[in-house]
Amino acid sequence: MSAVNIKDVTVLDNPASFVNPFQFEISYECLAPLEDDLEWKLVYVGSAEDETYDQVLESVLVGPVNVGNYRFIFQADPPDPSKIREEDIIGVTVLLLTCSYQGQEFIRVGYYVNNDYEDEQLKEEPPQKVLLDKVQRNILADKPRVTKFPINFHPEKNENEEQACLPSEENVAENGVQEDEQLLCSNQSSVECN
Repeated sequence: MSAVNIKDVTVLDNPASFVNPFQFEISYECLAPLEDDLEWKLVYVGSAEDETYDQVLESVLVGPVNVGNYRFIFQADPPDPSKIREEDIIGVTVLLLTCSYQGQEFIRVGYYVNNDYEDEQLKEEPPQKVLLDKVQRNILADKPRVTKFPINFHPEKNENEEQACLPSEENVAENGVQEDEQLLCSNQSSVECN
């Protein structure tokens, strides 16, 4: 069992202009006090073929984390278009919201993002150079992909206690990753993570 469970992630200001900041309202619970901060990170995938175009939009440390329920707004600047190939700006890409503890990622929430012109004429006859102020970003908030990774939140404890925190073998895929088959959505722009 994880020491931290994300209860809800709500995408705010969606759809929005490509140049607007990203905003997420994140609710989570902590089941055991943690000595170190949680690191929340937002990554924009700039190209499906080449991860060198990925951009870390924001990385924040949240803590100290005691037992209880927490909620905060996570805001990140939009991607730097000069670091994205022109042909990859318009179209579908991925946005990854991750949380790590002591450098170990334990949850990843992935969203598809569709960037396109709002104006029908620009869609039909796109200009040679992308007009960023005319591009609308639409995060497909109702269909996130949540992946959980088993980690040891308390490495100082002995091996017997550590084993009690790991998911059972039937829940872990061959690559050591536990994936949720079904997500509960409280509304079109929110996802509950159990």
